[in-house]
Order: sequence, then C-alpha cells, then structure tokens
Amino acid sequence: MRSGSEFMLSAAGVKTVAMSWIQEHLQFEDYKRKCSAGMILSVLLFAAVRVRSISDACARLTRAPSDETFRKALAASLPEQHQLESRLNKALSDRLPKNFFKSKRGKRVAIDLTLIPDHGEPAREEREIRRSQPKQGTTHFHAYATAYIVHSGERFTIAMTAVLGDESVKDVLQRLLWEIRRIGIKVRVLLVDKEFFNVDVVRYLQAAKCPFVVPAFARGRKPKVLRAGSLHAYAASKRSGWGAYSWKNKDGKRASVKIAIVCRNYRGQRERHGRRTQLYAYWGVSPGTVRWVWKTYRLRFGIESSYRQLNECRIRTSTREPVLRLLYVGIAILLRNIWVWCHLNWLAMRHGRAIALQLNVMRLREMTLWIEQLIIEEFGLVTQKTVSTKPKPATTTGPPI
Repeated sequence: MRSGSEFMLSAAGVKTVAMSWIQEHLQFEDYKRKCSAGMILSVLLFAAVRVRSISDACARLTRAPSDETFRKALAASLPEQHQLESRLNKALSDRLPKNFFKSKRGKRVAIDLTLIPDHGEPAREEREIRRSQPKQGTTHFHAYATAYIVHSGERFTIAMTAVLGDESVKDVLQRLLWEIRRIGIKVRVLLVDKEFFNVDVVRYLQAAKCPFVVPAFARGRKPKVLRAGSLHAYAASKRSGWGAYSWKNKDGKRASVKIAIVCRNYRGQRERHGRRTQLYAYWGVSPGTVRWVWKTYRLRFGIESSYRQLNECRIRTSTREPVLRLLYVGIAILLRNIWVWCHLNWLAMRHGRAIALQLNVMRLREMTLWIEQLIIEEFGLVTQKTVSTKPKPATTTGPPI
C-alpha cells in the first residue's frame, strides 16, 4: 500500500492483479468439482512462469488435476480461435494509460512478426505453418504479429494476431491497424520491419493516411552501372542526404516514397570499421534531419525486447493445435503487460508529466518467481515420488536360440 512517498509492493498484490486481469477477459469455466476456473488459470500461470509444459505443471503441483483431465478442462473452456484472439486483444487493450486516448499527436507504434520454430506437422492445414529463413534447425514456424507502443515507461503491447503461412504482410498489417483504431489510439508514426517494404503495404498505408518509416533495401544483383534514383545508387552513397524512390510490383501497381540516406561510421562496433549506409523509406512525416529518422526508427527495437521477454514466460508445448498455441503466446504477452502496468502505476517516480521507471526494483523474472511461489503455497509442490526398483522381466523378440 502507498504511504506518503513510499509504496509497499507485495507478491500477493501482483498475483491478484494478474489473476483478475486474465480471468476477466479469457473467462475460463469450471470443469467438474476439482477443476475450477481458478485452478485452470493457476496451472497455466505456473507453467508459464516456469517456462515449462502443462504436463510438467500438473505433475509438480500436489493438488493439480492430471494432465489429461486438465487438457479436457481447458478444451471445454476455450472458444474458437477468432474468438480467443478477440478476447486476448481486449485483455491487451485493458487498463491502458488514459493519455493513449487523449493524445492529439498520437503515439509511435511498432509492428513486427515473431516466429516460433515448429518441428512437427500442422494440425489440419498446411497454411497453419509459415516458411521463413532457417532458425533453430527449421524453416517452419508458427507466426504471430504484435503492435507495440513505443514510448518510454508505457511500452505496452496493444494488439496481436496469428499469422497464416499464405497471408500477405499487408493483410496482417491491416488487421492490426483495425484493432488499434477500434481501441481508439491514434498512430503518430508507424515503425515496421523491412519485411513490410513492398508496394502493397506502402499503397495501403498511404490510402489509410498512416505515416510510416520502414527500412528500404535494394533487391536483386547490384548492376555495373548505377542508375540515378535507384536504391542501389542510394546504398552506394558515402554522404547522408535525401532522395525519392518509385517502383512497381509484378501486378503493375506503383508506389512512391521519400528516402532518408543515413551514413555513419561503425567506430569499432562489433569489431568493424569504415562507413555504413542505411536507407529508410518514409511518408507522412516531415523530418528535419536524417539523424531524426534514424533515431526514431531505432525506438522500434523495443519490440524485439518484448519478444525476448515473451519467451521468458511462454508455456512450452509440442501441441499442433493453433488455439492452444495462440493461448500460450497470449498469456506470455499479457504477463509482460501486467509487469509494465505494475511499474507504471506502482513503482514509477513521477515529476509532473515526466516518468522515471525503477526497473531494478522488480524485474520480469522476479515477478514471475513471486507468482510461482504463491501458486506453490496454494496447491503444494510434489516433494516425493515412488520409483520401482524391481527389474523388468526380459522380453524376447524372436524364437530362443
């Protein structure tokens, strides 16, 4: 509780916020007498904070149901995938700071894809799996896209969606922007990854009057003679400056953007020296310097940190069910949002409008350890196991010799 300028943060308070926040929107239902909605959510949180599977969580908690019973209970509570995604998005947009909706200039928003490796087969359709560059021994992934507020102290994930293998990035972007506008947040500038640098995305964002900054890169082999105004020519520049670029896609549609050419010295970073040229395509903003474009886009890398933290509290699974995978990713993102909310509302130091975070007071891992400890106190931890030491009878696979 607050007392003057001090605040006593408790593990019980954090767990209460997490349980009520998630249950309010995901609406788990009781399943039989010994498998209540609270039990379902507690087991899910225990598996998430330990970064283990549901089977592991059920085996370690004394008063938890068997993993088979739990799976039946979870299946009975979960809606269809599109309804679950809608519930998760409503949970993500809940309890956001009021200034998100009052800002006339809008907020900087980053959008990106996160890929979770898959080493099995799809549950029903091939389009459940998305192909990409090799990572962790596979080219097959379950993909999810998220929208993230780029603002110091208020870095909430505000929307998410599952991405199918045959979906275009334009459709994914359109779905996330629709969700952002449903919430009522105005986009000041959209920061997206280079994967979104194509004609369809640029034309859609321009039609939607959504300002954006995206890395530009030259496709194809570098020609011997550089044509003025081409991305190859801009990439070969040794001096920062401005440019313009127009190109067509295979369907004959044309898009035009402005180019910021940013030249910087490596200065020994990653043991490299010399000059580095980076290109950024932008529209709808009026930057005063190319450095502003570079510094603004660098803010996008906060979404990469959110993906790292997502993996610190994501339930591990080998299931092929897209609904379960979506649930596990959604819970991880919600836990991170809860951590951001606790810092912003309970732990931040405020000086007028300025907010100074104290991340050292409670790291995300510390918050998850608190939740784990309280669930263990409530349901008990298995500390004894019966192991048979009797040798198994020999088996023969063929006639005796």
